[in-house]
Amino acid sequence: MGRAEEYLNQIPMWTRKKNSLEDVRDVLDSMGAPDQDIPAIHVAGTNGKGSVCAFLTSMLKEAGYKTGTFISPHLIEVRERFLINGVMVDEADFEDGFETVLEAGRKMMEKGYCHPTFFEFLFYMAMVIFKRQDVDVMILETGMGGRLDTTNVLKHPCACVITSISLDHTKYLGDTLEEIAGEKAGIIKPGVPLIFDNNEPRVSTILEGCAFRRGAARYPVGMDDFRVVHVGGDGLEISARMKDEARLKLQIPFEALYQAENAMLAVRTLDVLRHGGECSRKGSRVPGHGPVGAARCITWNIGDGQIARGILKTVWPGRMEQVVPGIYLDGAHNPGGIKAFIQTAREISARLEKQPFLLFAAVSDKDYRDMEARLSAGIPWKCIGVVHINSDRGLSSETLAREFEETAGCPVVPFEDTRTAVMDMRKRSRDGVLFCVGSLYLIGEIKAVLNEIGVEHT
Repeated sequence: MGRAEEYLNQIPMWTRKKNSLEDVRDVLDSMGAPDQDIPAIHVAGTNGKGSVCAFLTSMLKEAGYKTGTFISPHLIEVRERFLINGVMVDEADFEDGFETVLEAGRKMMEKGYCHPTFFEFLFYMAMVIFKRQDVDVMILETGMGGRLDTTNVLKHPCACVITSISLDHTKYLGDTLEEIAGEKAGIIKPGVPLIFDNNEPRVSTILEGCAFRRGAARYPVGMDDFRVVHVGGDGLEISARMKDEARLKLQIPFEALYQAENAMLAVRTLDVLRHGGECSRKGSRVPGHGPVGAARCITWNIGDGQIARGILKTVWPGRMEQVVPGIYLDGAHNPGGIKAFIQTAREISARLEKQPFLLFAAVSDKDYRDMEARLSAGIPWKCIGVVHINSDRGLSSETLAREFEETAGCPVVPFEDTRTAVMDMRKRSRDGVLFCVGSLYLIGEIKAVLNEIGVEHT
């Protein structure tokens, strides 16, 4: 572990005091405002943010744009949060960015500013790294919310994307879909096109209203914008409806049905940007949009072929990823994510004609009881394993086992560590299919175990 990661791991994830967005702007300005010259696409939502960022990154790379992508969380090491053309930044650039931010942070603290939070520190690093890498465009995923998120310091992104919204982080964002949608809508900027998931009417009403008040063109994406043509071990094939009503065939390299929606959001975003200034619907009174700020620095020359090839080449680990034959990893960690996971897990086990096994873990600040109830009712599991992940927030395996034993009609096995859980559940599911789901901490730990024992990924 290098100096940077060692220091970062000592920063509390949550702090009682944090810098305001105005303070964040001051810190960035003290470093020469590295964010203001780079065109950006800003992505928020509850589920699917990372996948949309991955699709966007791959398509832009295919079109010849050097792309910097900032995502969270990471699975194994923190450098995964900083991507250049989809590849984790190298150690030297990572350490260099860290030292720059550390020095700037110390100077600002001498002036009375707070020490940056973990996420805030990483955001500063991303801006420094992307500026020094001279990227053409950056894709920024919000952390937890939107309105007060550190990334919302951006003044003039090229586009704002809001993925599906469900109940998560209710302690901080509100305990209704409408309240959470209002927080996510905080990234919407005047005159900047909004592309959003249109599958929940209560959420869409909030997003549409906010965009209207801010004069932002709205581009809703719903189930009528694509048609699933084929589902198989090689992924999904969909027919996507483009802005000009033409159809584009897309091969999505993931088996999860929810990835069709995420891919469509990403495709619509680039389709909107390459046809800038046009209204979102025929006959609509929604205003068009024009580039503002750094958005003026880029021309979106992206063809249908580049879009299709970019979607096909997308890589995004830990989201219904088949790491080895018969073992799938999915980072669904809230009720909405679990609902989508169940749909795909049922389809996969039925198609393979194999009995499903489950390995699950959760953190204490998630609605694990709701997730457990959905998992127990949604699939007739052959056996369920529950494990305590290596985190202060991780729920004990005993607690999880008690929850499942009340509702699951199958054996429930508790494990105290991920390595033991993986080794045992692999044996139990030898003739079936093992789905590992829950906290992304679990997914990272499983990947680390598979690397340690020398199991090659697919």
